[in-house]
Amino acid sequence: MRKLLFVALVCSTVLNKPLKAQYYYYNDKYYESAVVFELGGTFGVMNSLTDLGGKKGIGKNFIKDLRWKTARPSFGLYVGANYLDKLFLRVEGTFGQVVGYDSILKPVASTTTGRYERNLSFKSKISEVQLALEVHPLMFRDFEDEDPPLFSPYAVAGVGLFSFDPQAKLNGQWYSLQPLHLEGQGFKEYPDRPNYQLRQVNICAGLGLRYQVSPLLNARLEFVHRILNTDYLDDASTGYIDPALFYNYLPANKAAIAQQLYDRKKELPPFDASGVYDQRGDPRDNDAYFTIQFKVGMTIGRQRR
Repeated sequence: MRKLLFVALVCSTVLNKPLKAQYYYYNDKYYESAVVFELGGTFGVMNSLTDLGGKKGIGKNFIKDLRWKTARPSFGLYVGANYLDKLFLRVEGTFGQVVGYDSILKPVASTTTGRYERNLSFKSKISEVQLALEVHPLMFRDFEDEDPPLFSPYAVAGVGLFSFDPQAKLNGQWYSLQPLHLEGQGFKEYPDRPNYQLRQVNICAGLGLRYQVSPLLNARLEFVHRILNTDYLDDASTGYIDPALFYNYLPANKAAIAQQLYDRKKELPPFDASGVYDQRGDPRDNDAYFTIQFKVGMTIGRQRR
């Protein structure tokens, strides 16, 4: 009986005390589980790289054609699991808007080989759910004899599911462009132009910097680029079609709107219309969008000594 009481006393002492088998030493006030959780919010800007707008010249790839004037606010929420400050797996919702318009090229119109005169524009709300992994390389060092750094640069990569809905304005009203099939998507006359989906998967990759404000609070500054499998974020990708075809596939009211929106070159002097198969977009490069965000997160799971 005395032996049983002794064993019970030892077990009670052990189970009510943080051990390195369960927690690792964090600082003079906290122990931490190998895995802790973090809940936070984000805010920043969202911008896109599409066929519309851009800088002077014939149009360039990636950031060479980027205009910051088209950046719009974005925000989001995230929750994740942090393993020893080395790896952080998170689920994040991001919401924002992307825009593009050829009229931004007016000051350099003479250099744009017709992009300004094309006169197209769009806006689209973006809603995204993303699963991503942060990797913090500095935290893989052994910090038993020194404090870990408060700043931690990291790489992040993952996969997302996003929705979009390109729209254009006509006579003061906004119209969704995908149902109008402005480039003949889904028409039998253009078998190489299938209709695109408004909910798709993307691949995300980026870089960030985390700062530990306190044992319970983290801040991040992060850039994340989204690689898309579509060139229709702006509803422009290939060439102009025969406008008479709209009446073969759309109700009369929608066909009339499509005929006005598919070619807006005729709205500018000298009011010429584009020809069938003239270039409307560039199908060689898919569209993309990115965010630059500031994140603030609360750590859950650190045990007070």
